[in-house]
Amino acid sequence: MRVVFMGTPDFAVPTLRALADSGQTIVGVFTQPDRPAGRGKKLKPSPVKVVAEELGLPVFQPETIKTEEWIRQLKDLAPESIIVVAYGQILSKEILQLPVRGCINVHASLLPAYRGAAPIHWAIIKGETITGVTTMQMDEGLDTGDMLLKQEIMISHESTTGEIHDKLAALGAELLIDTLNQLEMGSLIPTPQTGESNYAPLLKREHERLDWSRRATDLHDQIRGLNPWPGAFATFRGENLKVWRSIPFLPQDSATTIEIGSEAPNTASADPGQIIQVLGDGLLVQTGEGILRLLEVQPAGKRSMPARDFFNGRHGQVGEQFI
Repeated sequence: MRVVFMGTPDFAVPTLRALADSGQTIVGVFTQPDRPAGRGKKLKPSPVKVVAEELGLPVFQPETIKTEEWIRQLKDLAPESIIVVAYGQILSKEILQLPVRGCINVHASLLPAYRGAAPIHWAIIKGETITGVTTMQMDEGLDTGDMLLKQEIMISHESTTGEIHDKLAALGAELLIDTLNQLEMGSLIPTPQTGESNYAPLLKREHERLDWSRRATDLHDQIRGLNPWPGAFATFRGENLKVWRSIPFLPQDSATTIEIGSEAPNTASADPGQIIQVLGDGLLVQTGEGILRLLEVQPAGKRSMPARDFFNGRHGQVGEQFI
């Protein structure tokens, strides 16, 4: 089958490699233009471009793919299918209708759950215990097309976005090849999406700040959901501090208790955000419900470190407060 591949970030790379190994004919790879990166603001190619060039595939980088010039280019390539994995641009109706086998998207959630730009982040932030990958036939809506195949994985209480990202990237590659094979055999029937949907918007600064009035488990989910990018943060003595790892501790009668010690400290008079104890490498912080043990933090411009080392380096005192 003649295919065009569209993708940009690391998540799309395993699918591109699998597609190249599968015997399909990749007639073109579309990815976002090189962008300035790093302190020197030198132009940096996308991960997909790097791999496409390594594989000797033709690369196209339109600033916007909806122009007549780029639609004409796609028509000249004459793909039977367009495979889209985190490309970063919206396809027009004309492009969606161009290939005879349609446009197939690899989406990092179990649709209709978590439609949008950041499905992995939001699944973890919301405390989901199951996620997965869906292949679907694209339409003009936002991740609303008919589903082709799905595959689930579990999310543990310690899983980070980075860990789930890598698992889903590999799983998505496998699922895409299976999808194409079944489509070619005529054994795959698209299924309309039904049921409740969630929106997974782009992350903003407001999503990164820790609100200590929330439950310890919610804060823990936020921290791991923003790890390794963009990172949750709190403020200590006016200094912003990234928080990378934590453990929540709730009262013994809670079904979601995760032990950090044999006894919970006495927190009767503690306010949310207040540091109530140094325990091992971590700091115990009072929340709106339960205690959050901060394990790994990173001051601005510094390396990440055990929370205790940061606290001791600032000559911190129990009773001080994060905001």
